[in-house]
Amino acid sequence: MKNIIFLTIFTIALALNAQQPELQYFRSNDQNGLNVFETGKSDSVKFNGVKVRVGGDFAMQFQSISQSNNLNNLVELGSNLNLPSANLNLDVQLIDGVRMHLRTYLSSQHHSESWVKGGHLQIDKLDFINPGFLEGIMNYTTITVGLDEFNYGDAHFRRTDNARAIFNPFVGNYIMDAFSTEAFGQVTVQSNGFLAVVGVTNGKLNQNVVVNDKTDNQLSLYGKVGYDKQLNTDLRVRLTGSAYTNQGTSTGTWLYGGDRAGSRYYNVMHTLPDSLGKTEGADFEGRYNARFVKLTAIQINPFVKYKGLEFFGIYEVASGSNEITTPVADKEGGFTQMAAELVFRFGEDERFYLSGRYNTVEGKTRESAMEDLKISRLNIGGGLFLSKNIVTKFEYVNQQYTGDAWTGRFAGAEFSGFNIEAAISF
Repeated sequence: MKNIIFLTIFTIALALNAQQPELQYFRSNDQNGLNVFETGKSDSVKFNGVKVRVGGDFAMQFQSISQSNNLNNLVELGSNLNLPSANLNLDVQLIDGVRMHLRTYLSSQHHSESWVKGGHLQIDKLDFINPGFLEGIMNYTTITVGLDEFNYGDAHFRRTDNARAIFNPFVGNYIMDAFSTEAFGQVTVQSNGFLAVVGVTNGKLNQNVVVNDKTDNQLSLYGKVGYDKQLNTDLRVRLTGSAYTNQGTSTGTWLYGGDRAGSRYYNVMHTLPDSLGKTEGADFEGRYNARFVKLTAIQINPFVKYKGLEFFGIYEVASGSNEITTPVADKEGGFTQMAAELVFRFGEDERFYLSGRYNTVEGKTRESAMEDLKISRLNIGGGLFLSKNIVTKFEYVNQQYTGDAWTGRFAGAEFSGFNIEAAISF
């Protein structure tokens, strides 16, 4: 019944989509938003009063995946539909150059109940202080404040955000999924293709004000520099480098574990009950988070689009610096993630696409470890935009946990199979 209600709401909303108001400095939540990263500084929408844009996302998958490991203790996965996911989006043009965004997860793998993912205020003009106030600076500057995802790396612009799957050419996200919702403030400057971002978060996924002898409340600092230019009608190039650091022992552990919606691959790496009835596995399997207490991460992202062919890449290093005293003196290790994806879009308005991605993660949780942990994932797929708001896609995935460092359920583990996904965004 809940799914029927969601579908009814979204069907009605799609019928009204043509009446959605235009907002300033806004990334369209449809095919027009593909390959949009930071919102630009082009002031193309005239402000004529408060405007409220009610949008949403709906996604569901047919999953057919099998899995195995050395212990032969993983659950058997069948072929069937996953629990559909849904988002409710509110975007409001409050005053000239000031916009609010709020996203609520109506349903997700990890939470069947509705809850607020996050929201922020985006300021592109300071005319509310005085007409033309600091106009020379604000022509290039955007100020963003809220409790929401923050702008580390470029991968979060292309990932699936619970039900918002329209920007992702695949079904799954990356193995080390850099995404978190924290209280943050950031300043973005863009001029003639060059861009720079400086930001700070409080390092907390779960907000609280309680202080005890284990709380240090260190801030997380992050930034980005890059170049993004449409060189001619056929060629666009973008290259960015991002950095994130937190040296607190009770904050900053969420960069690769802040997505509370759950993994896109349902029930992978879950074990059968043992002799005591105990099982292993969570809603986030298929991704990897080293859970470094003190984390420093650097992500480099190239993006090239030539006509219908686009390339996006990740080179990322995440390292810990915390000193470990038990059971023996040691220090946190480090991991390297690399990913390369090719997408070929074709047909009228690039309605069709074929895609491939290879993603690897390798490293150690402790400096003293003798062997590296290794994970590799291959994705091959494609899709069709039935309209600017509706996409259907298919994907073959193969993920392997290799090397002698893996123990327990991950030793010799592998899962592979197909997903078919239908997604609506407006």
